[in-house]
Amino acid sequence: MARFDFAPEKLAVYRPEREEPGDFDAFWAETLGEAREFPLNATFEPAEPALELVDAYDVTFHGWGGQPIKGWFVVPRGSDGRLPCVVNYIGYGGGRGFHFDHTLYPSAGYATLVMDTRGQGTGWSHGATPDNAPRGAGPQVSGFMTRGIQDPYDYYYRRVYTDAVRAIEAAVSHPRVDASRIAVAGSSQGGGITIAAAALSDVPKLAMPDVPFLCHFRRATEIVDSMPYGEITAYCHTQRDHIDQVFRTLSYFDGVNLAARAKARALFSVGLMDTTCPPSTVYAAYNHWAGEKEIRVYPFNNHEGGGSFQFREKLAFLRQWL
Repeated sequence: MARFDFAPEKLAVYRPEREEPGDFDAFWAETLGEAREFPLNATFEPAEPALELVDAYDVTFHGWGGQPIKGWFVVPRGSDGRLPCVVNYIGYGGGRGFHFDHTLYPSAGYATLVMDTRGQGTGWSHGATPDNAPRGAGPQVSGFMTRGIQDPYDYYYRRVYTDAVRAIEAAVSHPRVDASRIAVAGSSQGGGITIAAAALSDVPKLAMPDVPFLCHFRRATEIVDSMPYGEITAYCHTQRDHIDQVFRTLSYFDGVNLAARAKARALFSVGLMDTTCPPSTVYAAYNHWAGEKEIRVYPFNNHEGGGSFQFREKLAFLRQWL
């Protein structure tokens, strides 16, 4: 795949005007306030099979609407005192998998809490958390991008982003976690959720969104026809009279608007041939990020981004700042 987006020099400064509803902050304050009316009730049960070098726990906590959200908590065995913790979010279609899928950060000396994504986990890894939507939410294209899209209060990612904030709260509730040293991380959908979590919680010190999805929706749907953004395009193709409402709903969840509120120090990554999350959509969020930031650029890579090279960058970033 050749490059198709703006030239690198334009990407570096691309900072589009944000389209943001006037009640954006009130919407999220109300949403998170409602979630916190329910007890967190975070539980950590020893996971099987046991591993020799890490302690692993099957996690349950209450997310949006007090609904149970699953996860994994993995920590290096024999560590003393409270540890820095990476809260990790999962890419589109995937679930939490097995606890032994998440041993990189513990192997480097960090605790990690991995949040299952409600309703997902039948794509490339399995999940364990249903999406119990509050009510019927109108027509949708197969997938998650248009579930409840006619109303921001019904929209699927309202629940997911709330779960993400509660996952941070679950992590810091564990006695082996240092609440002053929290990072949030994820790739693709997980990267978009990372941006939201860093914007909606003042706990994270660091954020590491890789090739983030859920950013600059309007441009994404206009320059690529790949999935999952293509789900939105397909919806607008048939629901011609709801296009304005679609993008108004999405504005509450756009990583560009959320990035403008994120104060954590950030390490982004982008692939300049990415046809799933176009580079201009990543840079739009990056250039609006409110905190200190840096980005790793992979000129000849698609949505895989930096792969293991980026994991090396993230470990160095964590060592320097966490």
